[in-house]
Amino acid sequence: MVLKRVFSGIFSYIRRSDIILWILIGVISGYSLLLLNSVSTATGASYDRTQLMAIGIGVVGAIVISLIDYQSIANFWYLIAGFSVFIMIYTIIFGNTVTGDGGVSATAWIYIAGRSFQPSELVKIMFMITYAKHLDSLKKRELLDAPLHVIFLFFHAIVPVLLCYYQGDDGAGVVFFMMFLAMSFSAGIKLRYFVILFAGILAMVPILWQFILKEYQKARFTAVYNLDTDPNVRMEGGYQQYHGRISIGSGGFSGAGLGNGSRVAAKSVAEQDSDFIFSVAGEELGFIGCTAIILLLLLLMIKVLHVAGTSRDGIGKYMCFGFFGLIAFQTVVNIGMCLTLLPVMGITLPFFSSGGSSAMCLYFGIGLVQGVYMRRQEIDGSHLNRTETMRFSYRQMKSL
Repeated sequence: MVLKRVFSGIFSYIRRSDIILWILIGVISGYSLLLLNSVSTATGASYDRTQLMAIGIGVVGAIVISLIDYQSIANFWYLIAGFSVFIMIYTIIFGNTVTGDGGVSATAWIYIAGRSFQPSELVKIMFMITYAKHLDSLKKRELLDAPLHVIFLFFHAIVPVLLCYYQGDDGAGVVFFMMFLAMSFSAGIKLRYFVILFAGILAMVPILWQFILKEYQKARFTAVYNLDTDPNVRMEGGYQQYHGRISIGSGGFSGAGLGNGSRVAAKSVAEQDSDFIFSVAGEELGFIGCTAIILLLLLLMIKVLHVAGTSRDGIGKYMCFGFFGLIAFQTVVNIGMCLTLLPVMGITLPFFSSGGSSAMCLYFGIGLVQGVYMRRQEIDGSHLNRTETMRFSYRQMKSL
């Protein structure tokens, strides 16, 4: 009898959830494990086992999160916001510092049960909730375009950006900023505020370059345009990108085959398990493997936007757009830096790069998106009939 209830509950969950989304995530995670297994086998590391454990925890967490009404979660926004600030400050004070060549220094990790954890990855998911609640609250009170409240929205976003800066993890800070833009745009904030914001950023560029950016960060920007002309650049600020590009090009159309990458085995590309996992796909699976990564992540982004379009309310829609902004920006930047189109920013490829914190927390984000999908036919907990559902979905799609 108990077994029957368990199976009944599983089948009920499967019917309610977005199966296509689960299949996409499953394929992406499986592909990631294949690439990381290849790196692990060649280098004697255990990236694949760590990733598998993180995926397992993430899947369980995603299911639990999806079973809880996201409105109920959002109602505790003040606790979520408070914990987010606390854990980021705690990391700045007591976190583990990682240093590298050229002045790289980041205090962005803490140890939990003997394993390192990057709190900013979890805070990204929490930001989806708190900022969505903030937008929804202003929208309902028709204050979304009031200048003072738009300023408050900006300060809501700038807090995690500044905390990431003090951790020495500017890449994560930029991700928060892009999530802020995607969610704000989805809420319908007037275009003039975006124009003012970008004008202000442009005006700040000289100050940022002169007083904020560290020397190694400036070197990464200039290296992109000098890799082919200056040998010194290839050995210093552009070392990763230069060798990453060689690895990708060496794979040709179909690659050397999984586990057969000589450059992977020689560790020719630094951080090939995380920031430069795309170079592993390029060398061992060639153009076909790289294209598959891009298509899979593109399909995932389209699916998340589709869920946003069917959301029952603003909070669900804004959270989905936040997750879309996270995935889209990290994908574009990571692949761009691997192809030497953009400077290295220490941003991982979503779901593919190694890193238990990232993989696990991204699954938590999937749990929120699944929760939005599973409640698309409800209004304040009431289930809609088929005709009402069609009308409601149509209105939501029109509002995108």
